[in-house]
Amino acid sequence: MNCDQIARWYRWLEYAAFGRALERRRFAFLGQVADARRVLVLGDGDGRFLAQLIERNRRASVDYVDSSREMLELARMRAGTDRVAYLHGDALTIPLPAAGYDLVVTHFFLDCLNADDARALIPRVAASLKPDARWLISEFREPAWWAHAIVAVLYAFFRIAAGLRVCRLIDHRPLLANAGFALLREETALAGLLASELWARATIDPE
Repeated sequence: MNCDQIARWYRWLEYAAFGRALERRRFAFLGQVADARRVLVLGDGDGRFLAQLIERNRRASVDYVDSSREMLELARMRAGTDRVAYLHGDALTIPLPAAGYDLVVTHFFLDCLNADDARALIPRVAASLKPDARWLISEFREPAWWAHAIVAVLYAFFRIAAGLRVCRLIDHRPLLANAGFALLREETALAGLLASELWARATIDPE
């Protein structure tokens, strides 16, 4: 998926559809990852989360990966360049350091993958994380028929606007568990349509 064509409008489209609900999911557990020092952010778009992360965590360095050059430029304008490397590429193929990161962030990213891509990506990213690393996730869910209808409309929009080839949500949780992660904290919103999750490889006090 490439959001170049809608990058400048994406924030306003998001606000029109969901208000600030998606932003609140992105920011939900920022306080629990404020000690991260080496961060990988995949597909987070225009940099609203990145700006908050950099502001709250003055010691973190970030690799920010996106397939959209326009989104990367918006993120660069919003968050600056002092501690961020902006990397244009595909998360499935871009080189990642072995055991380099103590935090990975995928906000509304895994729901853009099909099952095969998710099965390839999660172990690949896990290999680039330190033994006590954490994984911060925000995603859509389908707790009822109405949520399935909303998600179907979103997939149809992004298929037309950005070339998204995925048409249904996957369940990333078994894949993370197979990679050695355990769920530390979880919050939902909009009657279960949206969720934020904080995972870790080792037992970490979420407080």
